[in-house]
Amino acid sequence: MAGHPNDLSNLSDVIDRLVRVIEDWPEPGVTFRDITPLLADPDALEAVVDGLVACASEMGPIDAVLGIEARGFLFGPSVALGLGAGFVPVRKAGKLPSRSLSTSYDLEYGSAVLEMHVDALTPGDRVVVVDDVLATGGTMLAAADLVRQAGGEVAGNLVLIEILALGGQARLAPLGCAALRSY
Repeated sequence: MAGHPNDLSNLSDVIDRLVRVIEDWPEPGVTFRDITPLLADPDALEAVVDGLVACASEMGPIDAVLGIEARGFLFGPSVALGLGAGFVPVRKAGKLPSRSLSTSYDLEYGSAVLEMHVDALTPGDRVVVVDDVLATGGTMLAAADLVRQAGGEVAGNLVLIEILALGGQARLAPLGCAALRSY
């Protein structure tokens, strides 16, 4: 029904209404998009997951959904279930209990290492990488490197929000990243 949060045409309004803007956090000059109010609203959360699944469905057959720690964990399992695919957690260094692949990458304000279990993917798997926000694209590039190391293929990248001024799309070309809302 029109106006209901599950109406995907209304999704931008739902995101605008429920994502809180916090200036100068975690450091001066950074505008943080806090998704916790959206997560607390079950209708909005369902609408966002439906929107993410709809975008991912356009990427062709998907074998696995990779969720990037930590907020990719909030959406990734639900998107995976919606696609009939498995979920693979991509974690910060030292958090996985078994043998892992790793890659380092740059953040807006630092650097980090991501890891994924060596047996998380089967060579040839087509995956979609899910996170909450696309900023510079560094985290998604790192996740793509892990997928390549495992012999898989990134079919697409998917986020709730894209921060246009930070240029992440250009870094992720030619594949790019689908976003439910851009600012």
